[in-house]
Amino acid sequence: MDAQKQAASTWFRTLRDNIVQAFEALEDSQTTGPFSDREAGRFEVSETKRDSADGSDAGGGLMSVMRGGRVFEKVGVNVSTVYGTLAPRAQAAMAARKGIEGMADDPRFWASGISLVAHMQNPHTPAVHMNTRMFWTPHAWWFGGGSDLNPCIEYPEDTNSFHTVLKEHCDQHDPAYYPRFKKWADEYFYIPHRNRARGVGGIFYDDLNTGDWDRDFAFTQAVGRAFLPAFLSVTVKRRDTAWTEADKDAQLIHRGLYAEYNLVYDRGTKFGLETGHDANAVLMSLPPLAKWV
Repeated sequence: MDAQKQAASTWFRTLRDNIVQAFEALEDSQTTGPFSDREAGRFEVSETKRDSADGSDAGGGLMSVMRGGRVFEKVGVNVSTVYGTLAPRAQAAMAARKGIEGMADDPRFWASGISLVAHMQNPHTPAVHMNTRMFWTPHAWWFGGGSDLNPCIEYPEDTNSFHTVLKEHCDQHDPAYYPRFKKWADEYFYIPHRNRARGVGGIFYDDLNTGDWDRDFAFTQAVGRAFLPAFLSVTVKRRDTAWTEADKDAQLIHRGLYAEYNLVYDRGTKFGLETGHDANAVLMSLPPLAKWV
């Protein structure tokens, strides 16, 4: 499994590099609008480390954050590869949720992935989330991830465009994947205390292990490759749309929903904080400004 782990870790880093390059190019191309007189946004990159209880090497990654750009108000693209042993609480949670036996006897784990969240300057351009990951224990391995669109001002044609690209990439691997993973996203990215979805959905999957590692890895790569064409098309379409103060207010309120979901329900946030990963990297998804009514 070491070769597969390395291949997955390398891919997530490659995807990160491609996205960072594309986002900086988008900033360069924004030559109209209220923020076009700014310097084009650039990512600030820093290394992250996972803290282990005994002080041993536990892995880490790169946190790349752009703030105050022409198109992006805040966007983070993180990659990490972490490993070590799961604490008893995490062992119990994993055993309960995934039905894995023997975690207490051998609590080693290894995880690698990419996580991205973008909050935009223009309220008409949607916020977006994407992540893909591989997780390994001596008892099981699996892939997970997906992407979902989070507009504060919804355009049905943008939603359809985003979902169409995701479906095309899913269908190349299994026609059953898109409807299954779309439904999963609708259920997962839901805010029970608000009785509403976080956004307009996308796809979400977890525990993907068909027994064929190469097949599952190829699909996870496809999910990553789908992201840029799905997101950039709607962003370029809306980035020059004029907005009002009421539009900006709606954006800030919607960001409050996003923050609530990530802090209360998101499993990745909980896992990252409980396993000692860099808190700034884990909470990178939070918007720069938000509002509650």
